Amino acid sequence: MEFSNKYIFSFALLLCLICSLAVSFVHVSMRDMQVANAEADQKSQVLQVAGILEPGVKLTGEEIAAYFEEIDELVVSRETGAVIEDGDFAQDPRSVAKTPEGGVDAPEVHSKATGVRRLANELRAFNVRVEDHECLVLEIYGNGLWSTLLGYIALSPDTKEVRGITYYAHKETPGLGGEVDNPKWKAQWKGKRALDDDGEVLVEVVKGPAMDLEREIDGLSGATITSRGVDSMLKLWLGDDGYGPFLKAQRGAL
Repeated sequence: MEFSNKYIFSFALLLCLICSLAVSFVHVSMRDMQVANAEADQKSQVLQVAGILEPGVKLTGEEIAAYFEEIDELVVSRETGAVIEDGDFAQDPRSVAKTPEGGVDAPEVHSKATGVRRLANELRAFNVRVEDHECLVLEIYGNGLWSTLLGYIALSPDTKEVRGITYYAHKETPGLGGEVDNPKWKAQWKGKRALDDDGEVLVEVVKGPAMDLEREIDGLSGATITSRGVDSMLKLWLGDDGYGPFLKAQRGAL
């Protein structure tokens, strides 16, 4: 049986339309599930950096929710450090910072070192009240060698000690900058001095092996730029232009 060109073209067009509608329907119908899975993954990262959950262990949504009954999701003013009671925690500070009213240009010293060009006026933090795991968890991000590293750092309630660090997204070279995922490297961070009484950042990633074991972290072998990026983002996010005012308020509240 022979078909005209018009018939073949119309049939192909109709088939493409049906497939497009099917794909769109599946995408829209799964959007809520995708959002829920992304939220569960982020909450699992918070539990890991707080030392509550071991890497690789999977929890159900109900188990995560149970832990988060003792974890406060905070929106804080970057400038004053005050907790904003009516803040929208769902808003990603990285996206909001790009809007004229949502952020400001980062100081040149930080934008050059971290690649973070805009700072959101409102930041997100977690106050973990789980017994034996009390800490403050902060979002951190900045450039490595090939990518933006997204992660969390946990500090003791008095902000003086690092409780943990994790990076959940990056595209650094495996075996080099990708070693930010290495459990042995991350284990160095626990117990390091984070800030002094005046809020000065003490913890530091150094080139080569650490000499001051109270506050220094071994640099990543063969990944100087990534190591430098991690150190720079610590100075940004733990300093006065990042969470510094919030951390100062937390120290004052103790």
